[in-house]
Amino acid sequence: MAEELSYVITTPHTLVKSRTGGILSRLFSRVDLDLVAAQVFTPDYETVDAYAKSVVKHDKSDLPERTQLLNQYIRNSMMPGSNRPHRVALFLFRGENAVSQLMDHVGAIFPENRTVELLTGETIRDTYADLVRDENGNIIYFEPAVLTPRSRQSAEENLRIFTSFMKKQNNVVSNLNYPNPQKIQKTLVIIKPDNWKARSIRPGSIIDMFSRTGLRIVGMKVYQMSPAEALDFYGAVLKVLEKKVAPEASRRAVEILEKEFSLTLEADYRAELSESFGKAYSRHEFNRIIEFMSGLRPDGLSKAGMEKPGTVKSMCLVYEGVNAVQAIRNVLGPTDPLSAPGGTIRRDFGSNVMVNAVHASDSPENAEREFNIVKIHENNLTNLVEEFYSWKK
Repeated sequence: MAEELSYVITTPHTLVKSRTGGILSRLFSRVDLDLVAAQVFTPDYETVDAYAKSVVKHDKSDLPERTQLLNQYIRNSMMPGSNRPHRVALFLFRGENAVSQLMDHVGAIFPENRTVELLTGETIRDTYADLVRDENGNIIYFEPAVLTPRSRQSAEENLRIFTSFMKKQNNVVSNLNYPNPQKIQKTLVIIKPDNWKARSIRPGSIIDMFSRTGLRIVGMKVYQMSPAEALDFYGAVLKVLEKKVAPEASRRAVEILEKEFSLTLEADYRAELSESFGKAYSRHEFNRIIEFMSGLRPDGLSKAGMEKPGTVKSMCLVYEGVNAVQAIRNVLGPTDPLSAPGGTIRRDFGSNVMVNAVHASDSPENAEREFNIVKIHENNLTNLVEEFYSWKK
């Protein structure tokens, strides 16, 4: 079976209610697909109208009530309001039977007309969606939580609709005017490569834990950091390692040498060893960080190799709100997971100082610097879609 592209869209209601993390935990741990891109966007009238018409066009089921319900929901919930457009998040998956896999785990809108007591919570919609009828069977409230196509044809048509809009937009959306804008910050979060090695609830659970901050997700992208970008991103860490790690490493090296060779090194030799070995060890540890974030060690790479996207995946998210930098870091916890308090992300998901699950900006100024390095205002989702379907001429 050839590979397919398909997607899941979290609705405006899902984003506002901070249910995205829980939904992603279900998807990332249960579908045998690769998440290749993700983007938050605020569709305009023409995009929502075209999408609603496409849903009607491609729904060939014998449930016309469902088709009309979806059409009406899309127009009512996703259409820009009088004050602002609404945020949705699109998660793009690639793999065999992508459409049917996502459909199976998203679940039906009408779950065999089961009553509330008989819902099992097995699918995403069982858990996060609502379909409420009155005593006469009339639908009085409907929230599907997520939207996903039912066929390869509808997936391609809908992705064409979305990407034609998204390619003209900034990857970081702005759709809300705050009463005290001077208190509002944007901060960068990177869900690091150790969370993506296997099918896992980890990425979704991390996003779910960040939801307790009350901040809004206004940007996201799946990203493969190049070694050059990792060097730029973590450049200041090398000096920290030389200051904090090098002396202890040198002391241990001296102890080992003196014990192994039954001698006592003179002070001058100790100083020379500390200078040479300490710096070498610091550089070694620094290169390990670059390799961890990019999948490639920088030593020995050509200039072209340094600039190429890395071999491991991360997810970049932009959070926005009052004192966003500190709010995120409070939930994240200290750099060393072993010293982090219980209930923080690094305590729950980190292993050591390097493999500590998540990066978060430590100041608004550093957030701006990091935004530039990871090119947060750009997203390769549209390029991936166009190349997959060979739309580019």
